Amino acid sequence: MKKYILNQSNWKTVKEEKFTIALLPWGATEPHNYHLPYGTDTLQSEKIAEMAASKAHRNGVKCMVLPSIPLGVQNPGQIDYPFCIHTRPTTQLAILQDILTSLDRQKIHKLVIVNSHGGNEFKPIIRELQIQFEHCFIGVIDWFKVLNNEDYFDEPGDHAGEMETSIMQFCYPELVLPLEEAGEGKTTGFKLGGLKSKLVWTPRNWGKVSEDTGVGNPQKASSKKGERFLDVLTDRTMEFLTELDKVNPMDIYQ
Repeated sequence: MKKYILNQSNWKTVKEEKFTIALLPWGATEPHNYHLPYGTDTLQSEKIAEMAASKAHRNGVKCMVLPSIPLGVQNPGQIDYPFCIHTRPTTQLAILQDILTSLDRQKIHKLVIVNSHGGNEFKPIIRELQIQFEHCFIGVIDWFKVLNNEDYFDEPGDHAGEMETSIMQFCYPELVLPLEEAGEGKTTGFKLGGLKSKLVWTPRNWGKVSEDTGVGNPQKASSKKGERFLDVLTDRTMEFLTELDKVNPMDIYQ
């Protein structure tokens, strides 16, 4: 039993430990090329939260990893694939509001979302909820944006590429098919110059962008690369949780 993982913990432990920070893994349910499971984003957010919480606990930080949310906002095209589950941002807002309402009643006023899915945009949701929960800290870690990914991977990729494949090879090797089963993750770019230069943003239609649902070649992935990346990432996360543990949620400014 790991007492910092709520799904594995019990009332005796929770009552005695008096946890003050909640970590909420948030992923998605969608295809990840041919070689990675539908739960890739959710499994990654869970593992990152658990690794960071484990390190934080060794520093005396009382943080609890909540059950993960496997519901992401999907692009056009993606939602046409069987069992790819699309969740509206308004649904995510309602879920997060309910979680915060529960934690607030229990005097747990610090919540950090560990987000794995690029389609999930929590900033406007947090802005809306922060007004309602003024005395709480509500933050999000988009872990795939924290580090310079090119320092750890030859071709990190965007979706089921080298980075995600390496992480899954390290954390859940039994769920990763041999890489000869994987597609190349080739993509079709936009035709319009303004979209190519990122002057204008529009969601990608996954059915027109990628034949195998991947974006990025996974062939250079390795478990060692995933381990090295996660070690640095979770150290950074642990350092923040240690800082957050020492302050009142309303006292985060100099």
